[in-house]
Amino acid sequence: MRAAAVIATGAAAWAAPALAPIVPGVAAALRLPTRCARPGAVAITFDDGPHPQGTPAVLAALARSGARATFFLVGEQVRRAPALAGEIAAAGHSIALHCDRHRTLLRLSPRGLADDLDRAAGSIHAATGVVPVLHRAPYGIYSWPALREVRARGWEPVLWSRWGRDWRRDATPATIAAIAAGGIAGADVVLLHDADDYGATGSWRATAAALPAILAAVDAAGLRPVPLSGPADLAQGR
Repeated sequence: MRAAAVIATGAAAWAAPALAPIVPGVAAALRLPTRCARPGAVAITFDDGPHPQGTPAVLAALARSGARATFFLVGEQVRRAPALAGEIAAAGHSIALHCDRHRTLLRLSPRGLADDLDRAAGSIHAATGVVPVLHRAPYGIYSWPALREVRARGWEPVLWSRWGRDWRRDATPATIAAIAAGGIAGADVVLLHDADDYGATGSWRATAAALPAILAAVDAAGLRPVPLSGPADLAQGR
């Protein structure tokens, strides 16, 4: 019984940071930013790309509004479409790191974590010329070793203050816009996805279609969408 209790305690400690996306107090205690620090601004962020159809659709919608966003790229997707990753950077958007393979970091050993981070960073730099300084874990789920590995590289882990739930099969442009931008306020960090490789097939279409309404809501609130360029652009709190 004592051994079982020790194992359970160790597992809970390993996984404690995983609660940060849903428990604000945990995010604050772990110094995980969820907000944009730039006055009068909102950060629109995209995970999981680049994607051969979703990313161009999102880039086109952003270009029509003159908006800049932050893209958390996946190493294996960058290697499949390096030119597209370069287009994101060339359009003036911020490049950040999501992962190399999209899997919960709780499943990876410290060595596996290091390998995943370093391979993704290398692929992103080769394709875009950018050395990422921001990181977001798949599903926003960190372990203690993951946070240690990320911060040891001088990177800032980033969460979000609102999301569009746009990876779901039942998501529509209307639901995404309502959830992501309803009552949007200064300092919000919005999580969206420009790819469907790890979500419902074709979900990027609803995201791209919702983006004009989201950007219009940002403008109507007297705010501006800004890219996240580094830790100075981030703050904690919900």
